[in-house]
Amino acid sequence: MSQLKEAILKTTANGDKAFVPYIMAGDGGLEKLQPTILRLQELGVTAIEVGIPFTDPVADGPTIERAGERALANGTTLRKIIETLHGFADQITIPLVAMTYLNPILAYGVEEFARDAQAAGIRGVIIPDMPLEERDIVHPALKSEGVALIQLVSLASSSERIERLTKASEGFIYAVTVNGITGARQSFANELGEHFKKLLSYTDTPVLAGFGISTPDHVKNFGTICDGVIVGSKIVDSLANEDWATIEDLVKASRVAPVK
Repeated sequence: MSQLKEAILKTTANGDKAFVPYIMAGDGGLEKLQPTILRLQELGVTAIEVGIPFTDPVADGPTIERAGERALANGTTLRKIIETLHGFADQITIPLVAMTYLNPILAYGVEEFARDAQAAGIRGVIIPDMPLEERDIVHPALKSEGVALIQLVSLASSSERIERLTKASEGFIYAVTVNGITGARQSFANELGEHFKKLLSYTDTPVLAGFGISTPDHVKNFGTICDGVIVGSKIVDSLANEDWATIEDLVKASRVAPVK
């Protein structure tokens, strides 16, 4: 079992739900990466999704796209991010998940990336522009280092494809909650409960909901139909505004027992 899956199952075994905040590495400078990760860790998040800025993102909404542009303007690269993480890897006690695209990994070198990522505390990788059929480009190298390759499952996928994706996904299944790009939303489709029931029926790998989740109520509501949530745009906005109170409220919403 991957360390990432183990961390999520440990959280849900306690009755709580997994909470995974997304941050854009390099937004505000790479010097912010260490204090941000360590503070989120102190708040009790299950894992942290570390966004790698890319010049041509395919799923990012305006908030994350702007954060990526700021990070790129600061000279942020995949290699610099991993080097920065490696510098304080001994302080990281929760799994990190890299959200990147295929080209930066190929430019880095697949085997070298897998080794360096693992040494830097990365225990999972999401590659939204790499179809399932091309996973063998990176999967053998990642698997040899114990790094999970996570699959995204869209609402538009057929039942057959959903089954293939859920069975192939490692660490957790990234269940996209909307048709479209990332970004905070006010409401979600009523049929999501049936969709998540189908996902959960195919595998024992945890299912986490992502895209559009932005309020404590969203976190609580999705906690009733899956194993946890990924929160992106709201976290990125809150970090940019140094609004830790909002982040704390989101994290607390994932817990069954009141947090004192």
